[in-house]
Amino acid sequence: MKIIHVNLAKGFRGGERQTELLIRALAVRQDARQWLACRRDSPLRARLAEVSGLAFIDADHQLSGHVQAGRLGADVIHAHDAKAVHWAGLHHWRHGVPYLLTRRVDALVKDKCSNRLFYRSAAWRVAISSLIKRQLEARNWGEVALIPSALSGLKADPAGAKALRADFPGKYLVGHVGALVDRHKGQRVLIDAARRLQQTRPDLQVLFFGQGEDAKVLEAAAADLGNVTFMGFKDNIGDYLPGLDLFAFPSRNEGLGSVLLDVMDAGVPIVASQVGGIPDIVRDDDTGLLVPPGDAEALAASIARLHDDPDLAQRLADGASAQLDRYTPKAMAEAYWRLYRDMV
Repeated sequence: MKIIHVNLAKGFRGGERQTELLIRALAVRQDARQWLACRRDSPLRARLAEVSGLAFIDADHQLSGHVQAGRLGADVIHAHDAKAVHWAGLHHWRHGVPYLLTRRVDALVKDKCSNRLFYRSAAWRVAISSLIKRQLEARNWGEVALIPSALSGLKADPAGAKALRADFPGKYLVGHVGALVDRHKGQRVLIDAARRLQQTRPDLQVLFFGQGEDAKVLEAAAADLGNVTFMGFKDNIGDYLPGLDLFAFPSRNEGLGSVLLDVMDAGVPIVASQVGGIPDIVRDDDTGLLVPPGDAEALAASIARLHDDPDLAQRLADGASAQLDRYTPKAMAEAYWRLYRDMV
């Protein structure tokens, strides 16, 4: 089967990571041949350069790359981001190749003419969480499948976790990983929680991993706090996760929060916002603790609860680990492969 994946994003975030994971998982199949239509400056090119059998199509925008792609005789097209949906729809109109799309954002698709046309023309619409599935079904633009994101299977060097612990001796480490964009990830809520905990839990240290447009503003907001440290962006975040005692994820909106799967894979208990697709994978008092979004007091109380009750923290971590078989790249690839076969 000939598959063209389309991802026209400029940077590399969760959707691009999932695109990479799917392409790698499908690459082991003898009956699959893959192309990726992406920008010439896309980080995906370097990350996937060594994948056997994968070739690239230059597509800097929705109107480019169609001539090259049209010569391939593709069986299916998979659109991985919003611009890619338009690319796939146009290619379908021009060359007749069926396509599916993956929706990763927990916001209603705008009800405008182009979206109605391209979503209805897709053979399948795929949601990564129950919330997104309900949102797409409410539009009544066609049948919607649910295929969650996959954990990354991050490699961890034990020396990384050991070094992290050595940098903060005697500290209870609460980590957060994500782009420093407060309107999305809610880092201010965690800063406010740290402020509430600095006197009652003096051994607690909050570590922010990541970079983003709000970095300077967030650093200024936490400048007077000795229990908050900004660690910057780490390519090898898998080395650091096992060194954490707790992971806090106070997102204000979230399609699924696939980084949580990597945290679970590292055996770290989680406190997260009850928002978007997060409750699909973090079930309160079973695989983690959930708090209302934007509620620093509730977040601080849940962090303190796990800090004070290591047995509870371990039970939640064990419960989270037990569910991970359904979130592997292999499981995701098999689910998409069934849809591809249905399309052809």
